Amino acid sequence: MSDHISGPRALADPIADITDVYAFPSPQHTGHLVLVMNTLPFAPPSAAFSDGLVYRFRLRPVTAGPLGSSAPFAAGQDELVFDCVFSAPSGPEDGLQEGVCTTPTGDTVTFRVNDTDGGIGHGIRAFAGVRWDPFIMDAPAALKTIATGQLSFTDPGSIYLDGKNVLGLVLEIDLAHLPQAELVGVVAETLTRGRFNVRIERVGRPEVKNMMLAPKQFDLVNRDLEIRDLYNMEDAFHLAAAYLGAYRARLDANLRFWDGLDGTIDWPTNGDGGRHPLTELVLADFLVVDVTKPYHEHGSFLEIEIATRRGEAHRTCGGRSINDDVMDTIFTQLVNGGNGPVIRDGVDHSSRPASVVFPYLSPPNPDPPALPEHH
Repeated sequence: MSDHISGPRALADPIADITDVYAFPSPQHTGHLVLVMNTLPFAPPSAAFSDGLVYRFRLRPVTAGPLGSSAPFAAGQDELVFDCVFSAPSGPEDGLQEGVCTTPTGDTVTFRVNDTDGGIGHGIRAFAGVRWDPFIMDAPAALKTIATGQLSFTDPGSIYLDGKNVLGLVLEIDLAHLPQAELVGVVAETLTRGRFNVRIERVGRPEVKNMMLAPKQFDLVNRDLEIRDLYNMEDAFHLAAAYLGAYRARLDANLRFWDGLDGTIDWPTNGDGGRHPLTELVLADFLVVDVTKPYHEHGSFLEIEIATRRGEAHRTCGGRSINDDVMDTIFTQLVNGGNGPVIRDGVDHSSRPASVVFPYLSPPNPDPPALPEHH
C-alpha cells in the first residue's frame, strides 16, 4: 500500500510511518514547488503529530547519467533540508498543536495544525493536519497477484484506502530556495527528535518497499530476511555497502517475478543470476522533479526516468502529483516495460480527489472506516 505499514517497525509504531510522498510544481503559484508527506495510516479524525519526531524533506540536484545507464540519475552532494517539528497537543479536549518549519537558511515558519491557511514566511507556506488518504490502488488484488503468481486485478477494482485518513504535511516552497538546477531529487524522512537523530522511515517512490522488497519467497539468497527496516534506515542518496548486496538480490528476484507475470520477458538479464535492468533505478529511490516545467497532473510520474533510460528528452515535470494514478504506471513498467497494454489495477481516481489549490490534500473523513483487525 504505497508505503503504508512498510515494515515491522512501522507496524509497531505507526506515528512515524510515512504513507506517501509527493513533489510537483505548484499548479496555483508559478515558481513554487509543492512537497507533501503523509504519515500515520488509518489516522483518526483527532490524530496529532508526534512531538518526538522530525518530519524532514531532503532535496538534492540530480544529473542524468550516460545513455543506457542502469541508474539514470546521480544525486549531487549539495543538499537542502526542510525540517518540521510539532509541539505536544495542548490537551485531549481541544487538541491544539503548533508546528514549526525550519528552512535551509535557518529561518522558521510557524503554523497551527489543521489550519487550512497554514503559515507563511521566508518563501515557505506550510500546512499540517488530518487529511483524506489520497493513495489510489487495489491493494488486496496486488497482494493476491504476489501470492498466486497470476495477475489478479479486476475492472472495476476497489481502493482499499479510500475514506481512510492520514496526517498530511504540505510545504509550498519558493524556487529561490533551490539550487540552480533543472532536476531535483526529493526524499521524505521521519527521524527521532533531539540531539541524536535516528532515521525511522524514508520514502521516495511508492511501493518500493511493499511491492518490490517485501516478498521473500522469490529471493533464494535472503529468503528469511525481513529487509524493509534495514532499507528504511539507509540514506536514500548514498546507500551504505553493508546491505547493498541483500537489497540487490531481493530486487533482482522480485523484479523478475513481476516481469514474468504476462509470460513474456521484457527486462532480460545477463544469465540466470544476472542483475535486473531496473534494480539500480529502484535503489536510486527518490522522486525526480524538473522544477523548470509546469504542473502536470496525470502521467508525469516516472516519465523523466523512462525518457532518460531511452536517451530521449523528457516532456513533463516528473515527480508525483497527488491525483496521478501512479500504480498503473508502475505495474505496466514492471510487467511489460511499456511494450504491451497498460496493466490496470481497476481503480483510477480517489472518490475525493485532491485540489489544485493549497493545501491540495482533501479534507478528512469525519467518520472513517474502522481500523483493520490486524492493527
